[in-house]
Amino acid sequence: MTALSAVALGAAAISIICADLRWLRVAQHEHYLPGAVARFGWRWWTSTPFNIALAAAAVISAAVATVAPAAALATGAIVGIGPVGLRLRGRTSRLAWTRRMSQVVFVTVGLEALGIALAAVFSSLSAAVLAAAWSAIAAPLFVDVALAVLRPVEDVLAQRYVGRASAVLARVRPLVVGITGSYGKTTTKTYVAHLIAGDRSVVASPRSFNNRAGLARTVNEHLVSGTEVLVAEMGAYGPGEISALCRWLQPDVVVITSIGPAHLERFGTLDRTLSAKAEITSAARVVVLNIDDERLEGLARRLAATQKVVRVSATDVSADVAVLEHADGLELRLCGETSGVVVLARGSPSPIRSNAACAVAVAIEIGIDPEVVVRRLSSLPSVPNRLQRYQAKAGYVVLDDTFNANPAGARHALDALASEASEGRRVLVTPGMVELGKTQTAENAALAERAAGVLTDLVVVGRTNRAALVEGCRRAGRPLSVKLVGTREEAVAWAHEQLGPGDAVLFENDLPDHFP
Repeated sequence: MTALSAVALGAAAISIICADLRWLRVAQHEHYLPGAVARFGWRWWTSTPFNIALAAAAVISAAVATVAPAAALATGAIVGIGPVGLRLRGRTSRLAWTRRMSQVVFVTVGLEALGIALAAVFSSLSAAVLAAAWSAIAAPLFVDVALAVLRPVEDVLAQRYVGRASAVLARVRPLVVGITGSYGKTTTKTYVAHLIAGDRSVVASPRSFNNRAGLARTVNEHLVSGTEVLVAEMGAYGPGEISALCRWLQPDVVVITSIGPAHLERFGTLDRTLSAKAEITSAARVVVLNIDDERLEGLARRLAATQKVVRVSATDVSADVAVLEHADGLELRLCGETSGVVVLARGSPSPIRSNAACAVAVAIEIGIDPEVVVRRLSSLPSVPNRLQRYQAKAGYVVLDDTFNANPAGARHALDALASEASEGRRVLVTPGMVELGKTQTAENAALAERAAGVLTDLVVVGRTNRAALVEGCRRAGRPLSVKLVGTREEAVAWAHEQLGPGDAVLFENDLPDHFP
């Protein structure tokens, strides 16, 4: 019996290692947020009937191990291979062994080992087997506890980099432009940098470096003497985060691009989202707000009594800055008066006008001549993976919108797809949108229902939003080919095989493989 228990303990230990590797990767790609790993654990183990059956079998085996330690062998085998679909080594997002990850591993394994050791010391080898079996099942919880324990440590370590960044800012003294919003931040940041770069020395935070660590790194590594403008994208997952960023970045001109359901799973309500984003306005000299968003229009009215507010729009001709649709491309209006018409190259996707309007407002506030702004609007750069257009070798058009994952951006992308293929196939490849809280199912069904009016084919990637997307197609009541695939790679292979000249495909959003 002792030998069998030892074997069962060894098997359970191996399964814990396998489980930890899976869930630590999830933790890293969910930005080390405590609670996120358990949430993904639930999603994965309930993602398919087979995984549900595996989870039930693992729990039953662990319970049986109370009287028959050998049953832990079954628990170890199940947790070692499951949940099916979540690989030990990531397909798109592999585990990176950073300093922070090493600390999380140390604490996670330490907690698991401590529980098993205490069971062995104060009870028996059989109790240690039982503890190991349950530890394997509860691996996501152990990772979350480790993240919570280490968060204060990370705050102390991060403050060193923030202190260094504050010193750099005090020495260089750039004008800081802060940009936030539920979506459109990165595009607006890129547009701002383009519009002012010819007249000012500008540094923009790279990629999506929009949190404390990323912005401190931007300042410490990229801000040099002579930099006149720092364009800082500011993200947040909850109240207080932007306020903390503003205490040391101290933006002079700020932009809120939108308030929408992105990250609603974390914020809870759109009013709470608005409150968190509005923290950026607290000490700003100029506040640029997209009044096409009704919540931001209300915020503009509230702030106008105490701060300079620039109201921008993609539809309202009376806004302080309006970038409107025009037969030749875009029309720029300032305070209701036309400042110029921008001719866009044939075949190039139209810029997102509300984001362009935000960028124009910033450029003018900084002192760029409106005539210069109009000229530069014609050459606004595309943002990587945000509605980038190119032609595949097989001749079909590809619209790469894989870094966009919000309802407004998806609607804009569908409009772009509709203008591409007049006679050929129009294809949408998507896993749907995530982190939309209680609205996620409805928003994804609405996306598919709207898309049905544009598409000939829908390719649904993964299981996360499969049911909602299929239901949306059914509600549309229009003949539409629906293809279900497990991964984006399968979808790309399908496109290569099925599409040719005259066809167009839109890749909308791309979830890393720690999503079901």
